[in-house]
Amino acid sequence: MKNNTVTGYARVSKTKGMAQVALFAALIVLMAFTPFLGYIPLGFTRATIIHIPVIIGSLLLGPKKGAGLGFVFGLTSFINNTINPTVTSFVFTPFYSLGEYSGGVGSMIICFVPRILVGVIPFYVYRGVKKLQREEKASTAGLALAGISGALVNTLLVMNLIFVFFRDAYASANGVAASAVYGFILSVIGINGVPEAIVAGIITVLIGRVLLNKNVRAKLGV
Repeated sequence: MKNNTVTGYARVSKTKGMAQVALFAALIVLMAFTPFLGYIPLGFTRATIIHIPVIIGSLLLGPKKGAGLGFVFGLTSFINNTINPTVTSFVFTPFYSLGEYSGGVGSMIICFVPRILVGVIPFYVYRGVKKLQREEKASTAGLALAGISGALVNTLLVMNLIFVFFRDAYASANGVAASAVYGFILSVIGINGVPEAIVAGIITVLIGRVLLNKNVRAKLGV
């Protein structure tokens, strides 16, 4: 009887966990395919706020499920850049070409690896800050740094991997000399990545302080 009870609890817990991941995944997909909401086209790239539910999901559900949500984030980017491409979409999908330049294995690495890490790193940043502060309640500093770190992981890894895999092609697509392409990448990080990180930090604090409250977490079953 005891073993049956334990098995029953495990099944309920697994089902609940799947439902929680599905809820966040649905939010990511909704944002991704709502025009000008999840992905905002800027010509040379797309700004995004989709990393925010991935970060929140990581903090609530843990790094494994956060990584799964990051994969969903990457998948929406892959689909968007395949069916609705911009001039630089070849860096995110192997199924789009621009003249002589086309995507490849590097495109898949750029599209998925940084996004998966968005669902992992903020969890450990938050936990590390909270441990240093020795706080039991939600840490405002921890939430802010978790949000900022998640956004910067995405931007910094994506842009630097573009330089590693597609330096010449990316320069050509943006009308930039190959020798000046890293300066262009730094400008994208400054113009696009820094505001994204600030917004992510603020929203993560606002939402996280509510969702990470002990009573709220108990009601949500996390």
